[in-house]
Parts: sequence; structure tokens; C-alpha cells
Amino acid sequence: MRSRSHTREILRLAVPAFGALIAEPLFLLADSAIVGHLGVAQLAGVGLASAVLHTAVGLMVFLAYSTTPAVARAIGEGRLPKALAAGRDGVWLALLLGLALAVAGFAAAGPLVDLMGASAEVRPFAVDYLRWSMPGLVATLLIFAGTGVLRGLQDTRTPLIVASAGFTANIALNLFLVYGLDLSVTGSAVGTSIAQWAMALVYLVMVQRNAHSHGVSPLPDWRGIRAMTRVGSWLMLRTLSLRVAILATVVVVTAQGSVNLAAHQLAMTIFTFLAFALDALAIAAQALIGKELGAARPDTARVLTRTMIRWGAGFGVVTGAVLALAAPWAGALFTSDDGVRLALTLALWVLAAGQPIAGYVFVLDGVLIGAGDAKYLAIAGVVNLAFYIPLLLAVRFSAAGNAEGLAWLWAAFSLGYMAARGLTLGLRARTDKWLVPGSR
Repeated sequence: MRSRSHTREILRLAVPAFGALIAEPLFLLADSAIVGHLGVAQLAGVGLASAVLHTAVGLMVFLAYSTTPAVARAIGEGRLPKALAAGRDGVWLALLLGLALAVAGFAAAGPLVDLMGASAEVRPFAVDYLRWSMPGLVATLLIFAGTGVLRGLQDTRTPLIVASAGFTANIALNLFLVYGLDLSVTGSAVGTSIAQWAMALVYLVMVQRNAHSHGVSPLPDWRGIRAMTRVGSWLMLRTLSLRVAILATVVVVTAQGSVNLAAHQLAMTIFTFLAFALDALAIAAQALIGKELGAARPDTARVLTRTMIRWGAGFGVVTGAVLALAAPWAGALFTSDDGVRLALTLALWVLAAGQPIAGYVFVLDGVLIGAGDAKYLAIAGVVNLAFYIPLLLAVRFSAAGNAEGLAWLWAAFSLGYMAARGLTLGLRARTDKWLVPGSR
């Protein structure tokens, strides 16, 4: 009976989280599909700019990943006002960081794109997309914090509703701005930014109303913000290692030419979509593990972990099989270029083979985040990156700039790098240290 109760709790959080998590990659899929038919240079430009943009966004994901377990642990302790205060501080931190990053990103868009090795043909599209995505960057960080509050409160259904509405608005806006007003990649960035701000405003209203109804001041507690920053610094290092790995991959594929870069952008967008889908279980893990440890129930946390690991690996097998079957036809959705289609097909077959590993990795990542084991995650991330860089260098100096070269690059990423992550996370999960805060 207890096992059935665990299953219901996991599904209650994971199923809505799945829909909410795929909103961002759906934004990217829609952008890629709309921009892809403008031309290879435009698609490659969006791909390059997206890599830079996602580095900034990815580093700030700690706003959700630190807020969720903090709120969940307070809920487990039976202290709702404390939970809401932690959420409020997360929102304020998101706003301050978002404004600073947006101003810096708009000013430095050109040098950042040049640093990524953009060709003269690709550069103007990459710069335009990056600059006009900056308003949406602020909104994205607010969305991170807002969803973190609701997940910690064990509510993943509301983010699903907000994300669904935002995705629908994003498609309509982008089609109108890109083709209706002929704004090219700028229209795609502006449309996405508008949709993201609409979502962010919904979260701001919800967090403020919840805080007010429980007597929590809307003004920031600077001590709480500093505490959130300290916890988030380890998670930022963990995320930095992931983003450096992805950016280094983009640098290698850029040297392979515009065709492989365009195909890589599509493959990475699909990987992100599947990663967020697999991460639905990780979000459930963050909320449930945080709550159980807050309530001093480590045995229950261990049982939940084993269950979610089985589910994650199994789901990876399913998504891998579906992706392998769909790979030969996926390219037609995004581009008419035969070279891009061939390179994408090979990359997707490699990606499909790595999906079971990815399912295992994402679940354990969520478990350790929920447990507050941020320091270990940061150190493991650096170790994994040290393993991955030699693989990338081998591809850079031995693989050709053709479809097979992109396949080798994806083998290094989705098989080699993800396997390293699985090993370091699995070794930690076998111990009891992540269950006991004082032992870290």
C-alpha cells in the first residue's frame, strides 16, 4: 500500500512537471522550425546565439533548484510562512540578477558571438537574436524562481497551465513577427520575450498573493537573499561545468562548418526537449526528497530514490526507441537542406542510444539537489568536465567536417560525458552521506 502511495505522489508531481518543463524546449523547437525555413545562416545564427543565451540561463537555474528544496523542507517541517519567505527571497534575487545579465548581454552580444567563432554570414543573425532575447532573460529568471516556489509547495500543475499558455502565445507571436512583419530572427526573439514576460507576471502575482495571505512581507530579506546565494553558489558551479561542456561542444562543431552547426542546433534542441522530459522525474525528486528529509524520514527518501531511478532508466529506453525510429524524418520538420538532414539523422541515432543513461543521470541529479547535496554536485561536475574535454579534443583533431564528424561529436557528448555523470552520481547515491546534512 505504501508503494502505491509513493507511486501516486511521484506521478502527481512528475506528470504535470513534464508538461511545464518542456515549455522552454518547445519554445526553441518552435523558434527553430520557424527560423529554419528562412535559411541555413539564420538557423545557424540562432543556434550560436542560443548556446550563449542558455549558458547565462543555465547558470541561473539554481534559482529554481535552490528554491524548490528550501521551500519543500520548510513544508516538511510544517513551517509554511518560512517556505513562502524563502520563495519571496528567490524571486527578488532572480529580478536583480536578471536585470544585470540583460544589460551586460545586450552590450556584449557582438563580442560574445565573435568569441564563439561565428562566420561573417552567420554573425549578424546571431547578434540580432541574442540582443533581442535579453528582455526575455529577465522574465526567464523570474519564472525559475516562481516555479521553484510552487514545486516546493508540491504544486506542479499550475506551472503546467502557465507554460501551456505561454507556448501557445509564443508560436502565434513568432509567426506574426517573423513572417507577418518580416522581422527575421529578431521577430523570433521578440516574440519569445513577450511570451516569457506574460508567464513571469503570472508567477509574480501568485507568489505575492500567497505571501500576503500568510502575513509574509513582499519586501526582500537581505539575509535570506545572501543565504540563498551561498547555497546557490555550489549549484552555480555544478551548472557552470554543464554549460562549459555544452559551449565547448559548440566551439568544436562551429569549426566543422555551417551545415554541421545548423544540424547540431537542431539536435541540441531535441536533446533539450528530451532532457526536460526526463527531468520531470527529477523535479518530483527535488520536491519529494526535500519534503521527506525536512520531515526526518530518510528511509522513505531512499525508497523513493530507488523507484524513481527505475522509472528514469525505463523512460530513457522508451524515448530512445522513439527517437531512433523518428530520426530519418525529423530533419524535414526544420529544414529543406539535404546536408543538414543527413547530419541530423546520424546525430539523433547516437542521441537515442544515450537516452537510458540520461534518464538515470537526471533522476539522480534531482535527488541530490532535493537533498541539498550541492557541494558534491559541484565537485562531481568539475571531475566530469575534466573527463569530457579530452574526448572533445580527440573529435576536434580527428573527425572530419561532415555528417560522420557530427556523429562522433554526439557520441562524445551523449555517451561519454553522460556516462561520466552517471558514474559520479551513482557512487554518491550508494552512500548515506547525502541523507544526513551534517556529514557533508
